[in-house]
Amino acid sequence: MDRVIIIGGGAAGSLAAIFAARNGREVYLLEKNDKIGKKLYITGKGRCNLTNAGDMEDLFAAVSTNRKFLYSAFYGFTNWQVMGFFEELGVGLKTERGNRVFPASDHSSDIIRAMQKEMERQNIHVRFRTAVKEVLVENGKFCGVRLANKEVLTGNACIVATGGLSYPSTGSTGDGYRFARKAGHEVAEPIPSLVPMTVKETYVKELQGLSLKNVSASIYDGKKKLFEEFGEMLFTHFGVSGPLMLGASSVVGRTLAKKELTLCIDLKPALSKEQLDQRILRDFAANKNKKFKNVLDGLFPAKLRPVMTRRGGIAPDKPVNEVSREERTRFVELVKDFKMTLIGLRGYDEAVITKGGVCVKEVNPQTMESKHVKGLYFAGEVLDLDARTGGFNLQIAWSTGYLAGTHAGGGKVHGI
Repeated sequence: MDRVIIIGGGAAGSLAAIFAARNGREVYLLEKNDKIGKKLYITGKGRCNLTNAGDMEDLFAAVSTNRKFLYSAFYGFTNWQVMGFFEELGVGLKTERGNRVFPASDHSSDIIRAMQKEMERQNIHVRFRTAVKEVLVENGKFCGVRLANKEVLTGNACIVATGGLSYPSTGSTGDGYRFARKAGHEVAEPIPSLVPMTVKETYVKELQGLSLKNVSASIYDGKKKLFEEFGEMLFTHFGVSGPLMLGASSVVGRTLAKKELTLCIDLKPALSKEQLDQRILRDFAANKNKKFKNVLDGLFPAKLRPVMTRRGGIAPDKPVNEVSREERTRFVELVKDFKMTLIGLRGYDEAVITKGGVCVKEVNPQTMESKHVKGLYFAGEVLDLDARTGGFNLQIAWSTGYLAGTHAGGGKVHGI
């Protein structure tokens, strides 16, 4: 019987193992940890946002890197097939805001348990606490793996599904990049992605814990706009986080790794400058005997008021009936264009995913097989593929895992 060896028991590796086994292959799944799906367990704050129920255009639009490479994968194993697969395994699902799909129970453990049971049903040999030291290649063809304990396990095909470098506590330590390089593959430099960003301004510590909803953020490299989006963000003791900023990091991360960038926040995107000025005039008229610092309650959350007062260019104790039109205009500018200086990305222990990885031009997009080594496949985050938040990165894992498992297992494509 042909043997398929899979390195890594995350989303991509686990799914690949199941479909290789469904093709009648003997499958060995080698996992460093003492359980499968350790990173899956913590995704979506433990709820596991396993895919996105949007249409195919939404899926492709969400991909940040090498979108075209995923054409065969996304159509080969669609988001609806992912949902059908887990429902077939007995997991109830639900769809929430932004077409995010979760287990009905809100427990990622249901996804992991369902795959474990299917692995048992398919007689997959799962070996825990098993680290692979080397992928063995002879005459341009995969022939086996050497384990950390020096044992050699031979096989006809190997799927590298080791993940990236994000959340190293889950075992993602970049082993797959080492295997790929030794097999002759180029690896795009990995950096943390979907990760909080640090800012230069020290007053950010005063804003720690403040969440802003319905703001618009733009990021500039000099005069060049790199990013613009609307959403929710969070201030931390070191900088900025939250869905809007995590998404931004995916777009500007490589540039930010080399230079400082300017973050511009429109705190009142629903109002034009003229409308905002009229709103401030109304507040002033209603509080004409009050000091400037005491009339901002209706405009900003409590934590933001002292910072806006200091940065507003208006003396805090100045009576509002003495504030000039020029001062008011400058303050409107500040509200519509609140600037901060981005100086870097946080580390892999805070990153949802890794940007970078095995260069996809050296991988067959229809099978996930290496173009350098016959019988060697790659799936999931180890590849230079990434997307924004919302279930899209797990869809990449399922789709590439399905293709790798199916083709390494003999090429019989299963209908779901």
